[in-house]
Amino acid sequence: MCESAYQLRASMYVPCDHPKLTATLKGERFPGIRSLVACTEDAVSLARLDYALEQLADTLRRMPERGEGPRRFIRCRRPDVLEQILDMEGIERVDGFVLPKAEISRLCEYEALLTGLDFQVMPILETCGVFDPGWRAEMRDHLSGSSLRVLALRIGGNDLLRLLGMRRTRGITIYETPLGVLIPQLMLEFRPSGFHLTAPVYDYFEDLETLAREVMQDAAYGLVGKTAIHPMQAPVIEKGWALSAEDVEVARQILEGRDNQAAVFASNGAMHEVLVHDEWAEAVLQRARSAGSGQ
Repeated sequence: MCESAYQLRASMYVPCDHPKLTATLKGERFPGIRSLVACTEDAVSLARLDYALEQLADTLRRMPERGEGPRRFIRCRRPDVLEQILDMEGIERVDGFVLPKAEISRLCEYEALLTGLDFQVMPILETCGVFDPGWRAEMRDHLSGSSLRVLALRIGGNDLLRLLGMRRTRGITIYETPLGVLIPQLMLEFRPSGFHLTAPVYDYFEDLETLAREVMQDAAYGLVGKTAIHPMQAPVIEKGWALSAEDVEVARQILEGRDNQAAVFASNGAMHEVLVHDEWAEAVLQRARSAGSGQ
């Protein structure tokens, strides 16, 4: 529910037990990555969790101030793990937290820990309830009344497919799976209430052709970013959310038309209705600013 959600683009995940965690979070390893997520959940085995948390604590002491370098988030394994992390020296240098397996009861636990603190959160929609329209409505209403500062909701594609006894298939976009029906439902449920959503990961990092097709659809559906599991995916994801000069110019004209009382105008062979397309125009210019290509 914040303009800065457009800054996410390709979000690179790194396990907290990775030997190069510090260099990664400082932005030294992948200088083109806009947002990084240090993971204490699925990417870390339970046997290595204590070590991962020790390494995270050491890394936080070495981090630059918030706002210097890429945006940095931590994916917490459970509320009690978040409690440990919040006590770490340097925690104020991260932007916020990714909250896995989002359920209302668990979000209430996170909210109790984060109330009054200056962090944004990204709950992950990846439990069985996501398939239930009633659950989605309850989650929307809960988040709308919550004190949690929700930057975006992340769609946990792999976990949702696991619940269906499936996994990603090489050469097949997420929109050619059962989740191709679910993603529009999530957009229709949450976006009108002001919540941005991000797109699921594509597991086959050497298959950039399928990734490019999927990212084009992600952007067309109004999603604001995508998880990357390998740095070679990042340029493809960034390109998929790039704006044309034509889109930026039309967006400016629409907003200027709103100020000048012009209801409809034609540009580049298309009709543009100021009162109908102004929300789109605002989003385009926000995306342009986040990419450093707009005003």
